[in-house]
Amino acid sequence: MKGYDTVLSALSFHHNPTVARAALENGLSYFDLTEDVATSDAVAKIAESAADGQIFMPQCGLAPGFISIVANDLIKWFERIESVKMRVGALPQFPTGELKYNLTWSTDGLINEYCNPCEAIHAGRKIDVLPLEGLEHFSLDGVRYEAFNTSGGLGTMCDTLVGQVRELNYKTVRYVGHRDLMKVMVDELRMSEHRDQLKEILERAVPVTFQDVVVTFCTVTGLRKGLLVQKSDARKIYHQQIGDELWSAIQITTAAGICAVLDLHMAGRLPRRGSSLTHRTVERRAAALPDARAFAANGWSADLGLTGSPDIRAR
Repeated sequence: MKGYDTVLSALSFHHNPTVARAALENGLSYFDLTEDVATSDAVAKIAESAADGQIFMPQCGLAPGFISIVANDLIKWFERIESVKMRVGALPQFPTGELKYNLTWSTDGLINEYCNPCEAIHAGRKIDVLPLEGLEHFSLDGVRYEAFNTSGGLGTMCDTLVGQVRELNYKTVRYVGHRDLMKVMVDELRMSEHRDQLKEILERAVPVTFQDVVVTFCTVTGLRKGLLVQKSDARKIYHQQIGDELWSAIQITTAAGICAVLDLHMAGRLPRRGSSLTHRTVERRAAALPDARAFAANGWSADLGLTGSPDIRAR
């Protein structure tokens, strides 16, 4: 790490505390893409010893990360918020088989999402809910999807919004039928207690694909000029050719989140020291950048506060 001032860890979550400790010892600032809550807590603990100008910010990818910025953009339109619902899914563009799913990112992270408790706010109180529960269905562009509780996607938004919102929850999006099959495997066959075996099964039987689509669907309800109003943001981001390589949709959207954060860091708009575990700093400051550029992919755009060189934009 010598000769550098910042490290970005895109490793599987269990490696991140080691990278964060090395960053601390070498005087680097640290960013990662993890959704794992325990890992983020460990990074925050390491950050307590950070020097001035040295910051540690986990959870800067797609969810949490990108979706947190989108949710905040909706929230600031309201005078008072009642509910925030965040839905994200990285899906194969051409689903096959009964699972209707392909591996597109970390298998360890996927298993964590399906097995770990999920944070939420219900009736104004911060609570934990069970993964793979809370099943719901919706349609987008004529395609039917399901969504259900998974762990980690909110990042620290529960801490940010507790006392300000009645309902806050995050669910993963899949094609209809996927949840029931995974629930049999994770709960009834008790594979949540044998995660190494579950990983081996998934990686042996479920192919990887770069032909994917990321679905994001965020809905906020609240008061605006005395009326109870609902405002939504729905997007589909597809894989695309960038240079000589095919980039998956989840690579593109994850890059969007981390580029926004790195750009804020380069511009000196993040806290000077310690852990920036909560996304409230990124959400607020990214939205406030005066010269923010639009991030575009396949016909949609979102103001992510990307103000640096075009080379760092995921386009």
